[in-house]
Amino acid sequence: MAKLSVLLPTYNEDKMITECLESVKWADEILIVDSFSTDHTLDIARTYGAHIIQHEYINSAKQKNWAIPQCTHEWVLQIDADERLDIKLQAEIKELLVNPPKGFDGFVNPTKNHILGKWIKSMDVYPGERLRLFKRDKGRFEEKEVDAHVIVHGQVGFLKNHVLHFGLESIAQKLKPLDRYTRYEADEREKQGRLYSWFNVSIRPIAVFVYYFIFKLGFLDGMRGLILAAFKADIIFWTYAKLWEKEVQAGKRK
Repeated sequence: MAKLSVLLPTYNEDKMITECLESVKWADEILIVDSFSTDHTLDIARTYGAHIIQHEYINSAKQKNWAIPQCTHEWVLQIDADERLDIKLQAEIKELLVNPPKGFDGFVNPTKNHILGKWIKSMDVYPGERLRLFKRDKGRFEEKEVDAHVIVHGQVGFLKNHVLHFGLESIAQKLKPLDRYTRYEADEREKQGRLYSWFNVSIRPIAVFVYYFIFKLGFLDGMRGLILAAFKADIIFWTYAKLWEKEVQAGKRK
């Protein structure tokens, strides 16, 4: 039977991490890569026998890529503190590890994203497929400031059961990291050569809202759909506003 390391990045996650750890406590190793938490996150992790390493946070991809080679076992499952494996996915992964199919270096599975207590299926939120299970020496996260995914240089298979994601438990929780997230977005778009324009800061956010709320059926999820579509539009506005700010600070624009 192949052995499994679970890679779990943390920073002040004591409100969420227990249920996540409960869902992966059967793994052969739980490796916590922590960004110097100041709450009880690490105390909780130690009760599950987790191995803890700490590293200064630059961005999500760099943090995880730094930690992956430090996983002990050949197979790595990356999960976040606000996520957990449903019972069926736990069983599916355990069964796979008994005799891993030859030639496969990673596996994609669907995600059930919960917004303010409800599983959301509209606006391309579902199935939210991501590659989470991969061979340690074959997978690395994209070198992106935000929304980086694991890239595996090999054959990828598919799991049918779900990760449960509880990333928006309150509106305040979603608004709090908006400044940091849009700063990373602006940095990434600047690296890609994408510039501020009046269209991008005025018309594009409206178009994004209409696209998700109307054409991607966000209205079917009522107020939750409205909030999520507005948040997607908000990210676009503040990202391009920060690109404008960068150009002003660089003397390229008045």
